[in-house]
Amino acid sequence: RSENPGVFAGGWLPASDQWIDSRSPVDGSSLGKVSLATLEDYHQTVKTTREAFLDWRTWPAPRRGEVVRRIGEALRERRDPLGRLVAAEMGKILPEGIGEVQEMIDIADFSVGLSRQLYGLTMHSERPGHRMYEQWHPLGVVGCITAFNFPVAVWSWNALVAAVCGDAVIWKPSSSTPLCAIAVQNIAQEVLDEMGAPPIFGLVVADRDPVGEAMLADRNLPLVSATGSCRMGRRVAEVVGTRLGRTLLELGGNNAIVVSDQADLDLAMRAVVFGACGTAGQRCTSTRRLFLHEDIADEMESRLIAAYQQVKIGDPLEEETLMGPLVRQGAVDDMMAALVAIQEQGGEVVYGGKSVTDGVPEGGYYVQPTLVRARHDMEIVHEETFAPILYLMRYRDL
Repeated sequence: RSENPGVFAGGWLPASDQWIDSRSPVDGSSLGKVSLATLEDYHQTVKTTREAFLDWRTWPAPRRGEVVRRIGEALRERRDPLGRLVAAEMGKILPEGIGEVQEMIDIADFSVGLSRQLYGLTMHSERPGHRMYEQWHPLGVVGCITAFNFPVAVWSWNALVAAVCGDAVIWKPSSSTPLCAIAVQNIAQEVLDEMGAPPIFGLVVADRDPVGEAMLADRNLPLVSATGSCRMGRRVAEVVGTRLGRTLLELGGNNAIVVSDQADLDLAMRAVVFGACGTAGQRCTSTRRLFLHEDIADEMESRLIAAYQQVKIGDPLEEETLMGPLVRQGAVDDMMAALVAIQEQGGEVVYGGKSVTDGVPEGGYYVQPTLVRARHDMEIVHEETFAPILYLMRYRDL
């Protein structure tokens, strides 16, 4: 649809007068407009979702698991088109988009099993005719803040586990991928309606301020799960912690692989290329640092340069593409700024490092995956640049 409401509180609320235009990083085209939640919309969502929680927590856990099982089946039926939407709106290649939806299906299956394993201990009591037992109770309404790079899977990791535990969830997705969130909301709500379940999943497409900040400070949300940068995580932990709330934080990474002189270089090369180039380096699990033993460093570097030259960059919906675009122009700018800093600090770009315009859709945000000779004492090496930059560093046996 060209225009989409961005707030679900037991039903889709009327659109506000503020809109965002979801543009595909593939070619810059508009995929659709989404209305932003106001602060009043947020409070209405909390009220409605909490009422749903009070009903949902009384459902037996296996019955809640059956609802989640049906959500998993609904996702199976729509796996490929939903994966295609992920690729179009976020920019990851189609196999990754479909794979992300498969992760949702897998977590649904896991959660169904969990619904029959909510065990507690039983203990002898010192009082005659009595026993003690442990029973887990639902926590309440969970706030779920997700990032653009996994626009559907992260919601499922939180929401489907929460659902079998008897909790409800309010989702604030990334404003870069709101259509993916709306699609998932519709799929899940269709199942809830079929099963006669209360509307335990709320949705607010909104900016950080005021709605995002309101979520962090809201005592109606005893737990806030947030995925994003370390800077964002510090803010979430600070505000939620001030009110003695709980947090689940999945934040940035600066992951390294060590390749020894005994390594299988064919295997290592494949692992490194996938780890560094997959999702165009836009994962907290992306490989960003590579420590190479001096005896194999030259050979490994040569192999990587040859492999990087074969990485097909382009439209993520095309079958032969191995790396799609970055999510927005700002991400390209951040990568280029990092490369300037790298060279100022003594690093050397040995492959890549440029924007790509030939052979890719016009209007997209395409870059070359980049190999950099670096030292571990360089400041930039200790920072996470959300782009396909891999630092090559050498070591010698101690």
